[in-house]
Amino acid sequence: MKLAYLMNTYPVTSGTFIRREIAAIEQTGVPVTRFAVRRWTEALVDPLDQAEQARTRYLLSGNAAGLVLAMLAELLTRPHRVARALPAWAGLWRAGGGFVRHVAYLMQAAALRRQTAAAGITHVHCHFCTNAAAVAMLSRLMGGPAYSFTVHGPDELVNLPAQGIAAKIANAAAVIAITRYCQGRLREHVSADLWPRIHIVHCGLKLEDFPDTAGNPRGETLVCVGRLCPQKGQVHIPAAVAAVRGRFPGLRVILIGDGESRAAIEAEVARHGVGDMVALAGWKSNAEVRAAIADARALLLPSYAEGLPIVIMEAFALRRPALSTTIAGIPELVDAECGWLVPPGDHDALVAALADAMAASPERLAAMGAEGRARVEARHDLAAIAPRLVSLFTAA
Repeated sequence: MKLAYLMNTYPVTSGTFIRREIAAIEQTGVPVTRFAVRRWTEALVDPLDQAEQARTRYLLSGNAAGLVLAMLAELLTRPHRVARALPAWAGLWRAGGGFVRHVAYLMQAAALRRQTAAAGITHVHCHFCTNAAAVAMLSRLMGGPAYSFTVHGPDELVNLPAQGIAAKIANAAAVIAITRYCQGRLREHVSADLWPRIHIVHCGLKLEDFPDTAGNPRGETLVCVGRLCPQKGQVHIPAAVAAVRGRFPGLRVILIGDGESRAAIEAEVARHGVGDMVALAGWKSNAEVRAAIADARALLLPSYAEGLPIVIMEAFALRRPALSTTIAGIPELVDAECGWLVPPGDHDALVAALADAMAASPERLAAMGAEGRARVEARHDLAAIAPRLVSLFTAA
């Protein structure tokens, strides 16, 4: 098997888990060729992401002429194969997204088919069931390599029919869901005879990057890691901090990340007068994120929409409990033994959980941290996950 990974935009600051997964697969002895539709336009902070960008082949970014030539070449030399892809292409177009976008998908598929053929690629794996999976499916129908894709959520699960999910699953060699919740959502859209094609394989960590030496949770700092956006719910943090300020005047919350909600969060910080307690630190490198979590008492992630956040796994690997919400796959990893779960957007529940986290004894925090570490070692170790992925790809 010669393997390629195809992503829509890669690498991105919030996509470290994909880079880690690729590296783990290569450690099994299977080289991976990286493809992406487009280059991320924001600055990459981590040196490993910067190096990964240099290794990635881009179908669209800086390659408009190449796409046109690839499409013309396929039409001239393999018109019957292009015709075979047209019914599926028309189905994607009818599902939504606009004619021009779907013409671009077809052109990207032609370029991918030709580049994978030249490289001898036999299998393409995509992350997310959106654009990249559409391109991989069309490439397959045009005579390209078999493909599979991993579905995470939350955005891609909002309107699965508009993603053409039934056709993507039907034509895929394998589909990977990262949680039971995700698997169930996918099964709703295909017949039962296709259910065995949908496997649960968790995302994971390279545990060597998280040595079990962080010690027990300590201090009065909580860390929130993620893009600053409405889905992550960080805008609720200042009000919750203000509500417990009298009991825990030493509380500090550090928000690592950036995004469109920054101004709204800053306004809430000012409105509640907690500028001395809530700090917006911007994006940090992977090493800086690990250090911040290791120095914290717990992770705080009051999200409205998630799949299963990698940062919770990172916190658990560092023996830090997590305070998060009862959505999607999060309850499959987090419960009262290793953290706190609250309904998203519930101010009173968030305040109560925040107060409980701050009041927890060192012994209780240590027990929660130990349970989190044990769960990550059992379920989210890339050293065990990567061979399973390779086995699925090879069988496919």
